[in-house]
Amino acid sequence: MKRKDFILNTGGLILGSFSSTNLLANIHSSSNLNNQINFGVIGTGSRGQGLIKLLNEINGCNLIGVCDNIPFRLEEGFSLIKNSKKAKAYSDYRKLLDNKNIDAIIVSTPLNTHDQISIDALDADKHVYCEKTMAKGTAATQRLVKKGKLTNKIFQTGHQFHSSKMYSQLVDLINDGKVGNIISIEAQWNRNGNWRRVVKNPSQEREINWRMYRDYSYGLLAELSAHQIDFANWILDDRPKKAIGFGGINYWKDGRETYDNTKVVYEYSNGLKATFTSLTANAKDGYKIMVMGDKGTLTIYQDSAWFYPEGQYTPKYGDVDGVSGATTNWSQSKGLPLDLIESDSNRATLQALIDFRNSILNNKIPLSNITTGANVAYAVEMGIQAMDTNNVIEWNDTEFIL
Repeated sequence: MKRKDFILNTGGLILGSFSSTNLLANIHSSSNLNNQINFGVIGTGSRGQGLIKLLNEINGCNLIGVCDNIPFRLEEGFSLIKNSKKAKAYSDYRKLLDNKNIDAIIVSTPLNTHDQISIDALDADKHVYCEKTMAKGTAATQRLVKKGKLTNKIFQTGHQFHSSKMYSQLVDLINDGKVGNIISIEAQWNRNGNWRRVVKNPSQEREINWRMYRDYSYGLLAELSAHQIDFANWILDDRPKKAIGFGGINYWKDGRETYDNTKVVYEYSNGLKATFTSLTANAKDGYKIMVMGDKGTLTIYQDSAWFYPEGQYTPKYGDVDGVSGATTNWSQSKGLPLDLIESDSNRATLQALIDFRNSILNNKIPLSNITTGANVAYAVEMGIQAMDTNNVIEWNDTEFIL
């Protein structure tokens, strides 16, 4: 798209920020959508641009508005719309929400803006797909949950595992007793890189690299581990009751404020412990979840899974390094690859957007909804508090409103 065409489509809107007061509540039912839903995307950074590309593939989803308060991001996002002649670009999300032709919006902005934009969208009578983590902190999550109880609009949280065919199969296997009684969960999401994005204009450092700064984000726990926490909650049909953890800025000495390594352990109702690790300076095994049960261990990777049965172990004892009675050998079964529907993050996200469309058309609560999203948001808050204070943080029923 030529720059002059982009400028014409912006409608001459003034650059705005992502903070505002609530719009007047408007929670009446949508008019007949005729299986066609008009979308707006708020936040056209890398994630928002990926979602725009996926929306272009879905029948019945018409993208007619995009918004960002960083001009080059807005132009990039607008250029990706399949039928941009019918779309408008906005630099103030409140102007996008004023467009009565938009039925649903996607929130893919920095974490600290999720709650206010989502609340304003619900007040403007829009359905909402809010990227993970749903909200930053207890107060923001409280506000959004309270608003969700007052609206009849569809709200879906962007934890796309709930829409993944592979993960649905894995949940069914676990529920059918494949691993037996779950006794532990070990999850990691490790990378080797500074996680930074290129910034051409230094004045935009915090806006573009918002994941590095506490005002905007909770970093690794919220941006990566949150997906795995959501999966643990799903298979356990529970939410964490306690959290302990450690985090630090120990490798990347570059002015960042969010931890470059995190390790948080959550305890669930039955005493089960689930550990979530994220590193930025070692990528061994990358992404992995181990669901450990008394019948075996399910090891899950990005697009595959293996099962390691417990089998019949035959321990042998002897003197090892002068320690009498130490185990010298175990006879153990090897892991078996599982025949699963192939999965990847883009396919799961595409299905999540399709599920959002279908939930709107069928007036059905999504599997990844405001309650499951809140459970993860509160768990992330517990983990952050545990790492910040070196204390055990417990679930607080008086603050964690559901």
